[in-house]
Amino acid sequence: MTVVSYKQVITKNEPTKSLTFGRKRAVGRNNAGRITVRHKGAGHKRLFREIDFKYKIGVPYKITSVEYDPNRTGFIGLAVYRDGEKRYALLPKNIKVGEEFLTAENAEVKQGNRLPLKNIPVGAFVYNVELKPKGGAKMARSAGNFIQVVAKDAGMVDLKMPSTEIRKVKEDCWASIGEVSNEEKRLENYGKAGRSRWKGIRPTVRGTAQNPVDHPHGGGEGRQGRGRRKAISLWGKPTGKGQKSRRAKKYSNKHIVSRRKVGNQRG
Repeated sequence: MTVVSYKQVITKNEPTKSLTFGRKRAVGRNNAGRITVRHKGAGHKRLFREIDFKYKIGVPYKITSVEYDPNRTGFIGLAVYRDGEKRYALLPKNIKVGEEFLTAENAEVKQGNRLPLKNIPVGAFVYNVELKPKGGAKMARSAGNFIQVVAKDAGMVDLKMPSTEIRKVKEDCWASIGEVSNEEKRLENYGKAGRSRWKGIRPTVRGTAQNPVDHPHGGGEGRQGRGRRKAISLWGKPTGKGQKSRRAKKYSNKHIVSRRKVGNQRG
């Protein structure tokens, strides 16, 4: 079992009460109570933090704490704006308490500041990237993630995603400079089944270990091959082994410059 050494990073144990709220987690079920995402359930009770993904434009803010959030992998911090307002923000790596940042069109290109993509130089690493202008950050929000600005042309910016996909986004979309904090998260090893259950992750049974009635890979005497060339899910959709699962007529296909590389191709 391995864990991230939070004590060396976290500066505050209790969250700001006015920015928290309670909520019953869906744990993989829809409004009718039916399971729509398998292998989720139970887990430790969580207090939700109200994270600001839009930021206040033109008002500098100072980070007064570095905190743990059970609902995400990156660290969060309490941002206190110069006008007195407090909000939680997702932090970049190696940030220190007391540092000041700014969200503005003419802000300095330094870690933690937030600017429109058109004002960010090619080659820079960004996180908390918007898909639509003023729509709030949607991409690169997990621990250690970042997106690279690759090119600019005709009002669009080419971004290289963490998945290696290159896609176009409007130049008016905002992004924060840097990489998401807690990059050691990917080295974490749960070490035992119980720790997965604390996280709300239920056991997964392999398709080959099931009966033919329960899974397309099931059945056979002893250990058998799946009996088909391509691996498929319980519902017959392609899965694993680098197979393409994206819909052929997805609305955002026109924005994809280069499809993501999978398996050994990622190198």
